[in-house]
Amino acid sequence: MKKVVYITGCLGFIGSYVTRACLKKGWYVRGIDKFTYASNDKFLKEFKQYDNFVFERKDINDIDWLYDCDYIINTAAETHVDNSIVSSDDFVHSNINGVHNLLELIRKRNTFKMPTLLHFSTDEVYGDIVDGAHKETDLLKPSNPYSATKAAADQLILAWARTYQVPYVIVRPTNNYGIGQYVEKLIPKVCKYIDIGKKIPLHNNGEPYRMWLHAKDTAQAIIKMIERNVVNEIFNISGDFEQKNIDTVKKIITTYGDSDTKMGYHIDVGEPELDISDYCDFSYDREGQDVRYSVDDSKLRDLGWKPECNFDEELKSIVDFYKGNFIW
Repeated sequence: MKKVVYITGCLGFIGSYVTRACLKKGWYVRGIDKFTYASNDKFLKEFKQYDNFVFERKDINDIDWLYDCDYIINTAAETHVDNSIVSSDDFVHSNINGVHNLLELIRKRNTFKMPTLLHFSTDEVYGDIVDGAHKETDLLKPSNPYSATKAAADQLILAWARTYQVPYVIVRPTNNYGIGQYVEKLIPKVCKYIDIGKKIPLHNNGEPYRMWLHAKDTAQAIIKMIERNVVNEIFNISGDFEQKNIDTVKKIITTYGDSDTKMGYHIDVGEPELDISDYCDFSYDREGQDVRYSVDDSKLRDLGWKPECNFDEELKSIVDFYKGNFIW
């Protein structure tokens, strides 16, 4: 039987990959997006080609009715840590109040079959970890306003599940990457700065570690969970590749190659050791910066999922996409 799913934030980065995967399965998708600065209307044109897709432009706080569905996949969120440090208001509005509204909509359907809330959290709710990896049962210790709002949403969901029997699945992925990501995120941001010939701002000397996970693999993890009918569970989702941010930047610069960019910014990578200081601005430190995130996703892999995308192989296609493809 075909699934019927709501997908909030369907025109955002991760939401678009999840929407695409569900549509290709033949599931009926009601996409919801309020068109924030990070939404991409090109995704809407793509999805409207499917007969099994309908769209509603709306803030998740303003949804006041749910049609019959099997899942509400909530990818709608404010996600950029730097923005949350400047002002947390939008983060509380979307990441906490928005989730509360979804939970109440589900709760009020208690005379019908309640849909499962499949909620996108983040690995950042655990805080950093110097060695090893966090498990789903570990204490939440968020370090910045963004991750604090995501941790608060997780706690709301668990409370509504216990008090009102609202069914849920919480997923906590690591750093997602792929084509279509908004420029505030590391990989497209580096491409932008190379393209316009300016030094790349890199906080905390590029020393923090991140574990990279392609959004295609994230979407397939969601498909796996739904097909296996898991409920009332929390799953970490992790890629198999971890490195310092500065090493990611070096790879992007090298991938651009010994060539002139659109803005005439010459990249010379012929030397054995790339002098990263020629390309980066290290004057910025982020408040509350976590040194390293890492999660153990063996629970998810027991369902039969594993990441398929190789970071180094995917990076070239991503850089090729962004090279000269920005409109500023």
